[in-house]
Amino acid sequence: MLDKLGGYDNLHIKELSLINFRNYKKFICEFNKNYNVIYGKNAQGKTNILEAIFLCSSGRSHRTRKDIELINFLEDAYYINLDVTRKYTDSKIEICYSKDEGKKIKLNSVPTKKNVELMGKLNTIMFSPEDLNIIKGSPSERRKYIDIAISQIKPSYFYNLQQYSKILTERNHLLKDINKKKKISETLEIWNESLVETGAKIINERNIFIKSLNEIVKKKHEGLTDGKEQLEIKYEPSVKFKNNSSIADIKDCFIKDLDIIIDREIKICSTLLGPQRDDIDILINNNSVKLYGSQGQQRTVVLSLKLAEVDIVEGLIGELPVLLLDDVLSELDEKRQQYLINNIKGMQVFITTTEKNFVKICNIESDISLYKIENGNIIKDT
Repeated sequence: MLDKLGGYDNLHIKELSLINFRNYKKFICEFNKNYNVIYGKNAQGKTNILEAIFLCSSGRSHRTRKDIELINFLEDAYYINLDVTRKYTDSKIEICYSKDEGKKIKLNSVPTKKNVELMGKLNTIMFSPEDLNIIKGSPSERRKYIDIAISQIKPSYFYNLQQYSKILTERNHLLKDINKKKKISETLEIWNESLVETGAKIINERNIFIKSLNEIVKKKHEGLTDGKEQLEIKYEPSVKFKNNSSIADIKDCFIKDLDIIIDREIKICSTLLGPQRDDIDILINNNSVKLYGSQGQQRTVVLSLKLAEVDIVEGLIGELPVLLLDDVLSELDEKRQQYLINNIKGMQVFITTTEKNFVKICNIESDISLYKIENGNIIKDT
């Protein structure tokens, strides 16, 4: 595990095996701990490799919520095995999904009872074309970005998200039933307490993360735009509280606001306050990027966010994450390509591209392995 300099290896994926995952019947490959360039024509399966890696780090695909869509055509199950090295230790992540038994996860051959146990075992940051939805998409897309980012560095946050979702579902069912049976409204107070208790923890973690992200992303964006653009991220929680509030303060604000709107909630049978209603607004020079930003500006903002996230992960866990770049470098101009390359040294990087000579274009000066993908088959290049 010791490298040539006598230190420990960076966090990296050593080997990935796939069975009946997407267009791969069988796939096994050892990877370089530095740069891995996966090239080939479109629709050959390049992105599927990155998708499998991301699935092992977050428990979900970045492209679909339905695991059944990840199974190879006419098959009944998929299997992923990933070997990862971290400081001082190696570990194995296995994910199997079958149409009959659903998803099963093993860590070092031991079955996990909850997906939360997967969080933090492999820290990845993915930069893909779909990430433009962080800017252009609905509030749910921005919440998903924040939630995945925090969950990988704080597994307890992911657990709270799961608990909150269950509480929210039960509370919404109760609001619906109250319209039919007014007497059961007395039980609403119990669900309010649970909703506020868990929801305030989520809101607090989001507030802390966005503050940290804001400090770093401003510098990254200034570097990408030669100081011409000032980037700012504003947290827009549905529960209004002061920026320096504690969890107890947030809970007080939450419960007071719920009391005010309870009649409206009963009428529409839905919870109107809480983390499920949060959003963020991203501004360039005080103008909303979603409304006024060009395609190029939006792409640069996403790049700034990802680079800032790298710094946050390293600061909190003491290791650089694995970076997954899915066919996006070609959409950046030469200056931004080079800025990105200069900011990801020391990380394991996976790059998908249609052009083999793309490595020369980016002037990557590091240990590089090339892999050609053709019809779900991988060939290590020289």
